[in-house]
Amino acid sequence: MVSEAKTINDAEVRRLADPAEVIAAIRAAFARDYSATVRMPVRTCLQLAGGAVMLVMPCYDSALDAAGVKIVSVSGQAGVIASYELLDPQTGAVAARMEANYLTDLRTAATSAVATDLLARDDAETLGVFGCGRQAAAHVAVLPRVRNFRRFLVCGPLDRKSNSPPNTSEFCRKMNDEHGIAAEPADAERCVRESDVICTCTDSPTPLFDGRLLRAGTHLNLIGAFQPETREVDDETARRSRIVVDTYDGALAEAGDLLIPLKNGTIGRDQIVADLHEIASGKKQGRTSRDDITLFKSVGCAMEDLVTAKLVFEKKANSN
Repeated sequence: MVSEAKTINDAEVRRLADPAEVIAAIRAAFARDYSATVRMPVRTCLQLAGGAVMLVMPCYDSALDAAGVKIVSVSGQAGVIASYELLDPQTGAVAARMEANYLTDLRTAATSAVATDLLARDDAETLGVFGCGRQAAAHVAVLPRVRNFRRFLVCGPLDRKSNSPPNTSEFCRKMNDEHGIAAEPADAERCVRESDVICTCTDSPTPLFDGRLLRAGTHLNLIGAFQPETREVDDETARRSRIVVDTYDGALAEAGDLLIPLKNGTIGRDQIVADLHEIASGKKQGRTSRDDITLFKSVGCAMEDLVTAKLVFEKKANSN
């Protein structure tokens, strides 16, 4: 790494970060035994005045020869705002400062893609997405790289003031314009009943659908909820699922989707069958039959950010 810090804005990150390369890099990172080389404390979560939440996510990987930290703020008004500082691990000097909004969107969707490739049925044809924000857009764009989806259903969140669904047609048109994907607006029941893979990408603090509606064989990626008291799916969904997490430490500290049913006794700890490393490395099996309902709970981990940031930094350096 060079001593002079580079500044990389969101537009450059979008140009430099190839989704297929990010998927491959994140999968490789989880497949290796990183416990001996990665230092990654559970992220710090601070409540700020006005309701915003600040997250601080450091990581050092000696095998990757990289270190960095992401700072994120999450609020109902501004959404998710992130920045990343990539460090020279030998000196601690800042090698690059990045706007990390798109980086966060892409690394999250890429991790979901890794989980989907490892856990979803090979014949999955319909992708259902809850949400109309940046993460929903990233998942619609990235997940077709691991499955040949023929249909895309989008369920927009309820407007909390009017208690009515917003118009998702504009979002669907945007997906068609940007990616050639003919997405269809759908209500929650249809989205759940007809989807083979479901991604929940919302800020809802309460369950989005009735878990009894899930078809046998469905795979779910749960993205939005990241605090112990919030969740996007109900007890029934958790009860019916074989659960895989990105990391045990993060999920068991933050994931209300799991902590709430664990606390009330709906599920036991043994229902969390693996973390992503154990699945990606082949140490454990996620899906055991075509009828299994598999659930990947993502709270996000700093290694995903570091892998993606280093990839972007190297592409930037090589393009100069």
